[in-house]
Formats: sequence, C-alpha cells, structure tokens
Amino acid sequence: MRYLISGGGTGGHIFPAVSIANALKELDPEAEILFIGALGRMEMERVPQAGYEIVGLPVRGFNRAQPWKNISVLWDLFKSLRQVKKIIRDFRPDVGVGVGGYASGAAMWQAARMGIPILLQEQNGFAGVTNKLLRNKAAKICVAYEGMERFFPAEKIILTGNPVRQNLTNVQRDNVQRTKGKHLLIIGGSLGARTINEAVAAGLEQLKAAGIHVVWQTGKTYYDQCRAAWEAAGKPEAIECRDFLSDMPERYAQADLVISRAGASSISELCLLGKPAILVPSPNVAEDHQTHNAMALVNRDAAVLVKDSEASGKLIPTALELIRDEQRLESLHTHILTLAQKDSARRIAEEVMKLAKR
Repeated sequence: MRYLISGGGTGGHIFPAVSIANALKELDPEAEILFIGALGRMEMERVPQAGYEIVGLPVRGFNRAQPWKNISVLWDLFKSLRQVKKIIRDFRPDVGVGVGGYASGAAMWQAARMGIPILLQEQNGFAGVTNKLLRNKAAKICVAYEGMERFFPAEKIILTGNPVRQNLTNVQRDNVQRTKGKHLLIIGGSLGARTINEAVAAGLEQLKAAGIHVVWQTGKTYYDQCRAAWEAAGKPEAIECRDFLSDMPERYAQADLVISRAGASSISELCLLGKPAILVPSPNVAEDHQTHNAMALVNRDAAVLVKDSEASGKLIPTALELIRDEQRLESLHTHILTLAQKDSARRIAEEVMKLAKR
C-alpha cells in the first residue's frame, strides 16, 4: 500500500503526521509513505529526521492584511496543484492523509479530485480553515474533541484523539528520582511563550519563597533574557531554567502541576498522563483555537484557565495556591484522565488502512 501524508507549518501538525506514519509502518512494514510539505517550513527538516521522504510545495498562506499581494500567492497555489498532480501520478497513492496546513490543502484537494480517498485529522477543538474547506471531499475525519459536528458531517467523524510521543507513557512517576516537595513544570514550547516567561520572571521571588521545585522551560527565543532574570534572582537552586527539555517523559513524571499553552498536542499529552494543569491559551493563533481547546477541559473541571492578558499578575499566584491544594490537584487529575484517548496514532492508521483496502 502507498500512503500520501500532507501537512505542517507547526509542530502541532507535523508531530501527528509523523506519528500516523510510524503507526502505519508498524501495522504494515511494507507500506510506502510519501510526505508533502511547504517549502521553507518546519516539516521540510523534521520529516526527513524522522526517516521519511518529503516533497516541498511553494504554497503559502493568503495575506489578509495586504490583499493585493495575493496574486503571487495564487500563482504559487496554481504551481503547487500542478506539482501535486504529477506527484500523485508518479507515486500512485492508495489513500491521502491530511493533518492541516497550507500544503495539506493543496495536496488533499488535488488527491480527492483525482479519485484518491482522503482522511483528515483535526487536532483542535475549533477546526482549522484547511480541514473545513476539505470536509466534503473527505471519506473520514478523525477528531480529538467531542462536538465537532459543528464543523464536519457527523457521519464522517471518528473520535480518536491526537497522537502523542510514544515514549511519554513509558516512564512511571514511581521510577523517577524525585526530591522532596512539590514540583512545578512550566513549558512554553520549543520557541517559548512570551507571556508565560514574563510572568515567571516577575514571580521568581514568590517561587523562591514558596519552597517548591520549578522546571522552567523558556524556549530558545526567550532563554537569554529569562536566564538573566534567574541570575538576578540569585540563581536559586530549586528553580531550573532551561531553553529546551530533551527528557520530557521524566519531567512530566516528576510534575505535580504543569503550566502550559493550550496547543492540541500538549493537551493530549496532559490528558494521557493525567497531569493537573494551568492552561494559558496563546492569543496568536488562528480563530483563537487554543482557547477552544482549553475550554473543552475547563468545562469538565479538568484544567484551570488563566487568560494570556491576565497572566502577568495572576499566573504565579494561581499556580502556588493550586499546588498546595491536594484535594483540588486530585480532582483535576481524576477528571483530566477521563478525557484521554489512548493509542490514537494506531487507531487513525487503522482507519487509513480500511480506506486503502476499500
């Protein structure tokens, strides 16, 4: 069987795509898999690192602020559609899998037009533009949240959850070395989250006085200024300031409470691991989808929300109050676990293979 997988632009699209490919390879070791991405975007580096071939398209997003510049965008879209047509004729895929992003729109639209069945994977609680445009052409749509009938035909929807890093669940809390006291994990993604970092920097004295262990993952963009703030606070040993964490399974296992953005992959990981969390949705995403992601948990009493605009004065006091409240932590742990979707990548891969066999 041959599988065409397309999407990218952010880690939130790339990681599920690679996880689905890995699951397809586990189920069908003879499978041939080809990725289609957008030139100059993150997937052109990350997908080959994962061991898969990828072809880049010149496709770009529309410029909403300066509409007159979209003539060149339309020309690149036209070239991309022609390129996808040739790729499909040469590769002859049995199924197309779209995970969102510019490239996914061009690739899956052309695949469906050429009679290839397509499956979409929507990571967020508020559907992305690409997947909404493709909904009528898709044979199946795998989603991570309930209530997605607002965006997609109900008969096509399958609730599978989002794929997470396979090694996350291999580390148990009991097997991880832990110093005494409460552990707070603060993560802002590989690039970092400005508002979260500013709130932590402003609250370093409060964190020092609280006597808890803090792991502060700043992201590469903000590391230098965060490190400077940490040094100015006296280099507190109980607060670890890092730009990137390569040992996330162990860090999650140690944490009593996590502060995080509300990206789809992060939320799926928190659900699967049952971690009490304070979510600070990024305001800089399309259609405010991180707030929709967060509210799906908050409405089930499975997480606490702090608005980005209120984080500077509210985030650290909220975290310190919550991490001392054993009863509340246990309640959040219990409720977030009920939202976990296990074996998501494998379940999505099985649906892809059903389409291929059909």
